[in-house]
Amino acid sequence: MNSLGKGLSALIPEIKKAEGKTPDEIEINKIKPNPHQPRKHFDELTLSELAASIKEHGILQPLIVSKTDSGYELIAGERRLKAAKKIGLKTVPAIIRTPTEQQKLELSMIENIQRHNLNPIEEATAYQKLNDHFGMTHEQIAKKIGKSRASVTNTIRLLELPQEIQEGLEKEKISVSHAKVLLEIDDENRQFALYQKIVRQNLTVRELESEIKKPQKEPPKKTVRITNPELEALEDLLRTKLGTKVRIGPKLSKGKIEIEYYSKEELDEILRRIRE
Repeated sequence: MNSLGKGLSALIPEIKKAEGKTPDEIEINKIKPNPHQPRKHFDELTLSELAASIKEHGILQPLIVSKTDSGYELIAGERRLKAAKKIGLKTVPAIIRTPTEQQKLELSMIENIQRHNLNPIEEATAYQKLNDHFGMTHEQIAKKIGKSRASVTNTIRLLELPQEIQEGLEKEKISVSHAKVLLEIDDENRQFALYQKIVRQNLTVRELESEIKKPQKEPPKKTVRITNPELEALEDLLRTKLGTKVRIGPKLSKGKIEIEYYSKEELDEILRRIRE
């Protein structure tokens, strides 16, 4: 059985603890937030519901903290801590552990994954942090959290999306399935245009895939103008004389003169200058 399946206690069995020790009652104002907390967004409605439950039944599962020089640092239980503060509790039950920095991140991440608290971008960021800061491979991360290596790799790939699309995924404007389809598009402009279309038209994943398969209109080809020094000199001369943009071409021997104007007053002024 994997670590996730066994629960939080199986994740870091090497952490020292006293067998059968009851939780300590620790003052809330002495507990600092977990700097490794992968979760950045907390839903106020569910937080209020948890606060109401704690008010009636108390905190059924102790928080996990580590000792610091100035007090305690939270490892797991941030929602419970926030809810306890919300109803004005002065102390909370907590179990004291002595984990490494890596174990703090792992434990916090596993707790959130078990409770389905992380949005896809928070989960991807946590995996990436384990990879970047602690050198864990995707395979090692997968074993820790009880998922496949492919699942970890695909989740981390979500961080390749442009920031605005990542934010849309966090706010549930699009699903992970939509995001995975968008990742297959190399052109970032098209990626963003399709993202906007998903949000605007509420496209399903299948409809998005159909949109991607549609042939793209080729942009109109720009006419490449072969410059001629003599023509350019004449254009400059007429531009100065008439006070507007002038184009001559394509050849000295044969072509046309184009004079731009944007109102009757401008046309009258050009004609006056020609007559001078």
